[in-house]
Amino acid sequence: MKNTIAKLVLEDDSVFEGYSFGSKKTTKGEVVFNTGMVGYPESLTDPSYKGQILVLTYPLIGNYGIPGYEKEDELLKYFESGKIQIQGLIITDYSDNYSHWNAKKSLSDWMKEHDIPGIYNIDTRELTKKLRKKGTLLGKIIYNKKDDTGFEDPNKRNLVAEVSITKPIVYKRGKKRILLVDCGTKNNIIRAFIKRDFTVIRVPWDYNFLNEKVDGIVLSNGPGDPKKCKDTIKYVREALAGKTPILGICLGSQILGLAAGASTFKLKYGHRSHNQPCVETGTNRCYITPQNHGYAVKSETLPEDWREWFYNNNDNTNEGIIHISKPFFGTQFHPEASPGPDDTEFLFDMFIRSIK
Repeated sequence: MKNTIAKLVLEDDSVFEGYSFGSKKTTKGEVVFNTGMVGYPESLTDPSYKGQILVLTYPLIGNYGIPGYEKEDELLKYFESGKIQIQGLIITDYSDNYSHWNAKKSLSDWMKEHDIPGIYNIDTRELTKKLRKKGTLLGKIIYNKKDDTGFEDPNKRNLVAEVSITKPIVYKRGKKRILLVDCGTKNNIIRAFIKRDFTVIRVPWDYNFLNEKVDGIVLSNGPGDPKKCKDTIKYVREALAGKTPILGICLGSQILGLAAGASTFKLKYGHRSHNQPCVETGTNRCYITPQNHGYAVKSETLPEDWREWFYNNNDNTNEGIIHISKPFFGTQFHPEASPGPDDTEFLFDMFIRSIK
């Protein structure tokens, strides 16, 4: 593989130089890091990463290649959406010689197909320490001086509108019906209800679902600032006057909090990994959770009829909210957990019990 010099330039004027792989394209975005050890096909196709340049801290990436586009339950079997969602990828060591029983192509070739640039031979430990100290930074991938234009903050855009579907899709299974508000949903949320024999009605982020006859409402994960989802917040606020069970996941939990009357804030560098420790308030039981978000609910702003359900054991930020009497609850972490762990998948069963 011919080595082309590429640079990651950050808004604090620091520069990280390495070698290009994937598409040779300049790009801009918010630089974030993920500490997960496996699951790059799932992570790169997670819509919650829209607008972001992703740093993977695990040193070896690409060694098991990329699987094929087989479908299962009308969804791509090995991916969380139909395309790569990140702006660019930053890693330490890229392995072009992949080996896995279901691999069909290399990571670099897959990124070329989707026109996504990457840089390897970067000291991701140093870069991650910088992001932890200073917080999330804007950045750009460039190849020469003429590419060196300004930065762009993706959170100023309505990223949810960019990743949501445009018209409803129905995954018909059992008699019970779940309405899924797609704010950038991961495919595994849909799989979780399909395998439990629920019909899933997937609707756009700004869809007026108030007249739909359903047994439960799920607010999906997604990218960016939850306050941008004004239509979703408005409809959820009206739904809270009823009794239909509501589950919020990640961005969906933040939308649920905003609809209830709480406020949200931007985290310093976000929670993005497969190993975030979350403690359940009351039981003090700690769960290992997968996460991908940059905003959170302010627990102290929750109304009297809501309480904090989980908190992060690293920084004590909110990880879940629950209504004291009605079947409304949400978590910042992902119970569908693709690529894992699945320690909190029981939350889907808890939600289904509230329906039945």
